[in-house]
Amino acid sequence: MKKLAVQIVMIAIVIFLGYKVYESIMEPVEYKTSTEVREKVIKKKLGYIKVLEIEYKKIYGSYMSDFDTLIDFYHNDSMPMVMKIGSVPDTLTETMALELGIISRDTSRIAISDTLLKDMVEFKVDEFELVPFTHGKVKFEIAAGTVERANFDVPVFEIKCYKKDYLAEIKAQELLKNDILIMKEDDKFPGLKLGSLTEPSTDGNW
Repeated sequence: MKKLAVQIVMIAIVIFLGYKVYESIMEPVEYKTSTEVREKVIKKKLGYIKVLEIEYKKIYGSYMSDFDTLIDFYHNDSMPMVMKIGSVPDTLTETMALELGIISRDTSRIAISDTLLKDMVEFKVDEFELVPFTHGKVKFEIAAGTVERANFDVPVFEIKCYKKDYLAEIKAQELLKNDILIMKEDDKFPGLKLGSLTEPSTDGNW
């Protein structure tokens, strides 16, 4: 009986150790997968926000640092739309056809919401400020300004969020902390960032 009890304990220990080995192998894999899946979604959302920012700048000459205004811009503002009336003969360029009066142009305005983000199905414009995977508790940090280039003030904007927020509930917290530490040591932003307040760029840091 005593021998059986020892065998049961030994089997339990082997199973436990086997599970811990499996867990140590799978944890980095699961961390990498979770990071890639979540960052893919966030990058896509940032891409849609970028579309609005660029259109806002086209109309008003600067980027917007406030999500409420950006969302209102989408719902209630309009953009110019140039319509070409007539057709250009094969023997002429469009400029020549305009000069000869064969074609004309007419500028009208069309609602932003009828033009932009028509392919977006994953997100709601009214929730653009919320960072995915944070259960509505964390908002993107957004800022806008200008940088001087060749004696001109160039509009810039920056939108960012942090790994510690969109990966807050994953199991591999030690891996997350180590990842963030390495990024900081390499002078990299510990998360995702679109645009820059120091460079005239609308690219992401990925």
